[in-house]
Amino acid sequence: MSVKISVIIPTFNRLQLLQKAVNSILGQSFTDCELIIVDDGSTDGTAGCFSRYHDRIRLLYQENRGPAAARNKAIRVARGELIAFLDSDDMFFPDKLAVQQAAMAAEPEYLISHTDEVWYKQGKLMNQKKKHAKPHGDIFPQCLRQCVVGMSTVMLRREFFDLIGFLDESLPCCEDYDLWLRASIRLPFLKIERALTIKNGGRPDQVSSRYQVGMDKFRIQSLVKILEGKELSAKQRSLASLELQRKCRIYGNGCFKHGRPEEGTHYLKLAEVVFR
Repeated sequence: MSVKISVIIPTFNRLQLLQKAVNSILGQSFTDCELIIVDDGSTDGTAGCFSRYHDRIRLLYQENRGPAAARNKAIRVARGELIAFLDSDDMFFPDKLAVQQAAMAAEPEYLISHTDEVWYKQGKLMNQKKKHAKPHGDIFPQCLRQCVVGMSTVMLRREFFDLIGFLDESLPCCEDYDLWLRASIRLPFLKIERALTIKNGGRPDQVSSRYQVGMDKFRIQSLVKILEGKELSAKQRSLASLELQRKCRIYGNGCFKHGRPEEGTHYLKLAEVVFR
């Protein structure tokens, strides 16, 4: 049986936080949806706890392979016309799905939309900087430098994945940066001017915390991938080349500073490569 929206939560050993995320979906004003939880090899009893929700939750399990693989697993079995993601430590406002679904129905030319979000760090409300402002339309230039689309804010039409492909499972981190970067080459993004997601951060178990030092290595990998492809316009190629050079020089010099000269040399050389 089809549903309007499939909401996907990947999780790994976050039982207490996951309960809050789940409740924020089960309490949505929009009810024509399914919730798919992918347990990515948890050892904290996640599977047993949520098995009792069998009538409201589809619980999938896989050996620990990371968030990209977990999300891809759920995308392949999702029944919704639209797909939304929620990280297991984040929450939706009660009307998140209703507002976003209505916005996409009103503008059917968009395959993807995203929203503003409220940020908390270790329980403290954070003020977002100007550089974190969520862009609308052609967002490729903004996507080059950093991830400007929150995974827990997006809603996508199923055709998005037919056109852009799935998340890159080779990336242990920055898989969201990679996906939005690839998408922004070809697609405009619909920005909904409301904060509809609560983002919780500042914990050592987060992927962004574990890979905080050296995260640009994975973004560089994504930039090389698109520069080696044939989809970029001349202007996009120029912008991507400049950003690759910038990131390689920063990361390469950082490697020398932290006693990894061979790695540093590799990235400083990569900064000089011309992608035509």
